[in-house]
Amino acid sequence: MPLRPASRTIAGLAGLAFAGLAAWPLLAQQVDDPSDALRPGLTLTPAPAATSEPAPQAGDDATPDAADLEALESSLSLSQERIDALKQEIADMEGDRTQQSAALIAAAQRVRLAEIEVADVEQRLSDLIVAELEVRGRLDGADSEIANVLAALERISLNPPPALVVDPTDALGSARGAMLIAAIVPELRGKADAVAADLKKLQDIKTAALAEEATLKANHAVLEEEQLRIATLIAARKQGITRKSAELEAEEAAAMDLARRAGTLRELIGALSQRAAAGATAAPPDAADPDIPQLSPEAIQLAFANAARTEPAVPFELARGYLAHPATGDVAMAYGANDRLGGISHGQSIVTPENAQVVAPADGWVLYKGPYLNYGQIVILNTGGSYAVLLAGLDTISVDIGQFVLMGEPLGTMGSRTIGQAMTTSAGNGRPTLYIELRHNNEPFDPEGWWATNEQTG
Repeated sequence: MPLRPASRTIAGLAGLAFAGLAAWPLLAQQVDDPSDALRPGLTLTPAPAATSEPAPQAGDDATPDAADLEALESSLSLSQERIDALKQEIADMEGDRTQQSAALIAAAQRVRLAEIEVADVEQRLSDLIVAELEVRGRLDGADSEIANVLAALERISLNPPPALVVDPTDALGSARGAMLIAAIVPELRGKADAVAADLKKLQDIKTAALAEEATLKANHAVLEEEQLRIATLIAARKQGITRKSAELEAEEAAAMDLARRAGTLRELIGALSQRAAAGATAAPPDAADPDIPQLSPEAIQLAFANAARTEPAVPFELARGYLAHPATGDVAMAYGANDRLGGISHGQSIVTPENAQVVAPADGWVLYKGPYLNYGQIVILNTGGSYAVLLAGLDTISVDIGQFVLMGEPLGTMGSRTIGQAMTTSAGNGRPTLYIELRHNNEPFDPEGWWATNEQTG
């Protein structure tokens, strides 16, 4: 039976609407394909941060042995071919301390860049999650609206207004029906266009998320490789230490005894500094000494580029604006801020990624490493003259007391949460926090302005 004019219009509208709805599941299927890496329905979740096998605990036989390295290797996704090539690269250094130091610092810099990129990617993925939820909310609303419109059209088609040619007396009703249809068509077309645009945006979000996932995977691979390189280099360097283990054990025992007897950081650093001044650790004079020449920025950078140095490249005062950031992260508490313990902070607290690497902010000798009061695992560096650097809240430490470390050289790693009540910040204990103090004549001072904007290390 031929359709009447009004029925043709309604059928056309219904066909247009159903065609739009038919395309919707098809596009949604392209977005929500179960074979995709993002499950299900493109519900985006940031990939987990690269996990790292904790380095051996300083003070508790911290030297990585063959079993430690084998366990680390087995936890990584690197190919055996790449692991063997990395080991051969380090073996080719044949105990060359200068090459090992340069390789350690370069690896630490690559880790830092990868950690920064991972944090950026996770933030972008978080933004994509929000965008996806907004689009899906609009699509869910459009689904309900279009369903209501189609139901109304279906009801009209079952009981259409009489055609003008059939019943001339109902011209007013036919005109009203035509006006109603004319009003519905543009609105329905607009809704269909909006749905199509949202589906396109959802597809774009999926494409962007897959690209971010690839970037995240690449950075995790970098972190794994550099983690293994650093652990292997540290093991190789420790094998080349010629100092008798009894001497090292005696120094560690003396430092631990001082830590047990010291009731405050001031007492601990003062006692350690006095012991260093007595000859246990050499130190260059303070830059305030008139006999110390003032160096140009070029000369300072050249001094830091020498990986063979066995004492600070420059007097500490000349290192203002050159110090390496010890870890990636955001400052959660600045120097002089309320420390949430009834006093003011004498240093900076940085919220870091889980298992973040910690490097030496400056050249110096390790005065102390190990647990202290409620600060967790700490490292104290004698950076020359009357200056010292304290890093607290670490989970593992990979250096030894008396060891000279270069700026940018790995000292250890953070854990997965705040270690030590002294580092409590508004960020909460669920995130690792590194506490940093710079001291001159055993008095803390504001580290702001000492950090390098473009870090130059050996």
